[in-house]
Amino acid sequence: MSDQHTSFKPTLSLFDGTMIVAGSMIGSGIFIVSADIARNTGSAGWLIAVWLITGFMTLTAALSYGELSGMFPKAGGQYVYLKEAYNPLMGFLYGWSFFAVIQTATIAAVGVAFSKFLAYLVPELGNSYFLFDAGITKIYSGQLVAIFIICLLTYINSKGVKEGKFIQTLFTSAKLLALFGLILFGFILVKESFWAENWKTGFSAMQDFGQKDATGQLQPTSWTAISGSVLMGAIAAAMVGSIFSSDAWNNVTFIAGEMKNPKRNIGLSLFLGTLIVTIIYVSVNLMYLNVLPLDELAFAKDDRVAVVAANKIFPSFGTILIALLIMVSTFGCNNGLILAGARVYYTMAKDGLFFKNVGELNKNAVPQLALWIQCIAASIWSLSGKYGQLLDMISFVVVLFYMLTIAGIFILRKKRPDAERPYKAFGYPFLPVLYILMGAAFCTLLIIYKPQFTWPGLIIVLLGVPLYYLAISANKKQS
Repeated sequence: MSDQHTSFKPTLSLFDGTMIVAGSMIGSGIFIVSADIARNTGSAGWLIAVWLITGFMTLTAALSYGELSGMFPKAGGQYVYLKEAYNPLMGFLYGWSFFAVIQTATIAAVGVAFSKFLAYLVPELGNSYFLFDAGITKIYSGQLVAIFIICLLTYINSKGVKEGKFIQTLFTSAKLLALFGLILFGFILVKESFWAENWKTGFSAMQDFGQKDATGQLQPTSWTAISGSVLMGAIAAAMVGSIFSSDAWNNVTFIAGEMKNPKRNIGLSLFLGTLIVTIIYVSVNLMYLNVLPLDELAFAKDDRVAVVAANKIFPSFGTILIALLIMVSTFGCNNGLILAGARVYYTMAKDGLFFKNVGELNKNAVPQLALWIQCIAASIWSLSGKYGQLLDMISFVVVLFYMLTIAGIFILRKKRPDAERPYKAFGYPFLPVLYILMGAAFCTLLIIYKPQFTWPGLIIVLLGVPLYYLAISANKKQS
C-alpha cells in the first residue's frame, strides 16, 4: 500500500552521489565506441581529442549544473531546472523525451550489453541465441536476460534507497578499480607496444569505414585523408559515441531529495564524478593506443576493442576478464539509471503531468510505481531491438537539452537575481557560453552531415507538445 504522506529520506552522502555519477556514466560504451571513433577520424591525435572535447564539455556542463542544483535541491533535477527557467511545457518536453527514449532506451541498451558479454561465459544466454518468434518480434535469450536484470534492479530499488546505494557503491568501486588495473597493466604487461607507431599519425585525419566480409565482420579497406568540413562532420559523428558513453552524469540531480546537504553535495558530486570518469576514459584510450595498432583498434571484432586489448595483455584469459568487467560495469550502471530515473516521473506526476499514482512513495520512501513503469518501458525497448538506433538519434536531443538547461542559468540570474545560490557556476559567464557554443556546433554539424541522427530525435520531442496539452486538460477535469 502506498503512503502519500511519506517523504524522501536524505540518506545519500557526497561519496554516494559521486558513485552514482561515475557509476551511471560508465556502462559499456568505453569498451566499444573507440572503434567507431577511430574509423571516423583515423589518427591517434583525433581519437584522444574526441574524448578530451567530450570530457571538457561534460565537466563544463557539470560545473554549470552545480548552480541549478543548489537553487532547486529537490527531486526531478533537469526537469525542474527547465520548468523553472522557461515554463512547464519545456520541462514536460524534457521529461517526456526522458521517459520515451533517453532513460528507458539507455537502460535497455545497457541491459542487453550485459547479456552480450554474459554470452562469453554462457553462450545460451547471449543475444544471438534464438528462442521463438513472437510475431511482431523475434525473441532471443539475451533479451530475456536484459529484462531479468532490469526487473531485479527495479525490485531492489523498490525496497529503499539504502539498498540501491549499496549496489551502486559496491559495483562502481569494483569497476573503477578494475579499470585502473587494466590501464596500468596495459602499459606494464603488454609484450609489444604500438605507441610510437600509432602516434606517427598525429592529427592527420583519415577515414576507413571498412567492408563487411561473408561473416558480416567489418574488414579494413584503405584509409582516405580528410580535412575541412568533412573532418568537422567526422568529429561530430565520432562524438555521438563518446557523448553516449559520457552521458547520464546528471542522474544525481534527479535524487536531490535523498541527498544529505544537497545544496553543497550535488554540485560537488557532479564535479568529482565527471572528473574521475573523464580521466579514466582518456587513460583507457591511451592504453588502447599502446596495446593495439590503429587498424586492429578501428576494426576490432564487433567493435569490442577492450576484448582485443585485454587478450594482448592477458593472452590466456583476457576475454573472460573483460566479459566479467563489463558485466560488473553494466550492472552497476543500470542500477544508477534505474534508481535516479524514477524520480523524474515522480516529480512530473506531482505537477499533474504524469499518471497521478506515480507521484506517491511506498512505505520505503521510494516511488515504487514510477520504478515499475520505467521497468516496463525499458523492457519493451529490450524486446524491440531498436534502442541502438534511437540512442544515436537522441544524442542530438540530449545535447540540445543540456544547452537549454545551461542557458537557463542566464535566464534565472535575470528573472531571480536575489534567489539563494549556495554555489555559482564555475567560470561564469565564459564556460557556460563556451559549452553552449560547442553544443551548438555539434548539433549543427549533425544536422548537416548526419541528418538521420537528428530529425527522428526532434520528432520524438515534438510529440510531447500535444501530450502536454492532453495532460493539462486531463488534470483540469480531475481537479
